[in-house]
Amino acid sequence: MVIRVFIASSSGFVAIKKKQQDVVRFLEANKIEFEEVDITMSEEQRQWMYKNVPPEKKPTQGNPLPPQIFNGDRYCGDYDSFFESKESNTVFSFLGLKPRLASKAEP
Repeated sequence: MVIRVFIASSSGFVAIKKKQQDVVRFLEANKIEFEEVDITMSEEQRQWMYKNVPPEKKPTQGNPLPPQIFNGDRYCGDYDSFFESKESNTVFSFLGLKPRLASKAEP
């Protein structure tokens, strides 16, 4: 499965853009394969994202805001969940990926 990050390329909110960039940069820096899905370019993808965010993760009013992160069709979480996993060094389990072992140099 590939990690899919649902973003909005034409968002007018600086905070949303920064959160999207944070997720994308982290994935790129850690060489984690992912796909950006721009919900501003595809009504079908936007509706898929809205439908597949679990009810307990949806805001009380309005629709879920990007970035929303999925592993294939499995919902991983939103930016706040991603940030918490980054802070606790559990991003791989958050994303549903096997953790990478740190390579050790031979003496």
